[in-house]
Amino acid sequence: MQRRRYWLTLVSGTLECLCFAGVVFGFPSLVFVLKEERYFSQLCSGVPGSNSSQGGTDCSRQDERFSLVFTVASFLNNFLCLPNGFLFDRFGTRVTRLLAICLYTTGTLLVAFSSSAFSELLFVAAPCLAVGGILLLLTNMQVRLLWHRMISRLRFLNPVVGGKVGNLFAAHRSTIITLYNGAFDSSSAVFFIIKHHPPAEDPVPDAELTHSVSSPRALQLRAEVSEGQHIHVEQFESVPNGAVPEPQDNVSQESEKAVSFKRCVLSWFFLRHLVWLSLMQLRHYFFIGTLNPTLNRLARNDPDLVSRYTNAFAITQLCGVLCAPWNGLIMDRHKGKKRHPGETEQEADLRSSCLSLFLTSLLGLIFSVCASVPLLPLQYLTFALQVINRSFLYGGHAAFISIVFPACHFGKLYGLVMSASALFSLLQYPCFTLVKGALHGDPFYVDVALTLLTLLVFVHPIFAFMHCRRLARCRAPSDSTRAGA
Repeated sequence: MQRRRYWLTLVSGTLECLCFAGVVFGFPSLVFVLKEERYFSQLCSGVPGSNSSQGGTDCSRQDERFSLVFTVASFLNNFLCLPNGFLFDRFGTRVTRLLAICLYTTGTLLVAFSSSAFSELLFVAAPCLAVGGILLLLTNMQVRLLWHRMISRLRFLNPVVGGKVGNLFAAHRSTIITLYNGAFDSSSAVFFIIKHHPPAEDPVPDAELTHSVSSPRALQLRAEVSEGQHIHVEQFESVPNGAVPEPQDNVSQESEKAVSFKRCVLSWFFLRHLVWLSLMQLRHYFFIGTLNPTLNRLARNDPDLVSRYTNAFAITQLCGVLCAPWNGLIMDRHKGKKRHPGETEQEADLRSSCLSLFLTSLLGLIFSVCASVPLLPLQYLTFALQVINRSFLYGGHAAFISIVFPACHFGKLYGLVMSASALFSLLQYPCFTLVKGALHGDPFYVDVALTLLTLLVFVHPIFAFMHCRRLARCRAPSDSTRAGA
């Protein structure tokens, strides 16, 4: 029964992230539909109601307004992660998920009841979808981390039960976290489905009303499954050390308590990780925000060609849930193997994460180079690299935080990194304005500048690798002394 509950929670959490959590990142598909529905069409110069796919009109201001909607949504998606993390730590799963349901339902209803006359509703709807979705992802990942700590106690209080549950999930912590993040990435294909919704008088409202009705029920079912895991971090911290008679476990728990939140934030690991995520996230946000006008420019305003490439982009997003777990497998590849003499589990986890950080950085650089080349057929490769890199980026980010820092600070640290990176991502809007203004719609020079900035992300994996080497050298003298004795 217990095994079935854990599997059901894993499957339902994955489906929830896949269907709802990251839909706002399928914005390019939604923009194509919204242009046909004449949203912000008053900003086009020329025939009233025209859109940028038609010749003889200038719809750069319309494109800029859609980019602003995405900028606001993506900013709040990350910036509010910090208060969301504190909210979860203080009130637990149920309250946080109720807030997610309210925000998500509000967002879908606002999109459903919006129209070309009320286009400004998108500025409220998109952030509601974004923040509600990230809350779903955050609660799923934190429930997974709390299981990990509970399993370590069950192994000593009840070796039979603890062993079974531990064998089920303990060796695949990073894989499950990256799976949830991959499902989050793939959920951006929901707007692709809306784009191909059967023709109707008002396709956007019909599709969003269906989505709005289905989301609360799905989230309710997910809450019912997770009800048994309605727990707080403090519930684990309050368990006395005497209840767990394993010395090594006592040491790890005491060391976790000794590491304060402030000390974690001021560490070089945290700061380098923040820069690493912020730079690659800015590159992805700029690419997504400018995708529709870029495709229009490269396709010379051919609506059929733009639609074909937009569909290709949306379809590749579905592969996020398939790509992300590979990063988790890379980070978990040492599980079950014998560690080096004197090496702790955290050191082994960090050593395995170095390869993940390097591969993510390399994929980010290759993606940025391909995105900078103004060649339309190359965009197919760019789309594939974008979804692989993005799934590695966010899944690896969450897994790295869970490895390096105490689990009791996970929600706050995850939220702080996302909030701080959101401030950095605000640079995308000046970049949009520069492209639409001085660069006359050609983002080539901005793409080159962002590619050069992307080179800085290699600092993080290099320093992580050097840190692991330093720890190995420190263990070497004690190992040789022990061998001589």
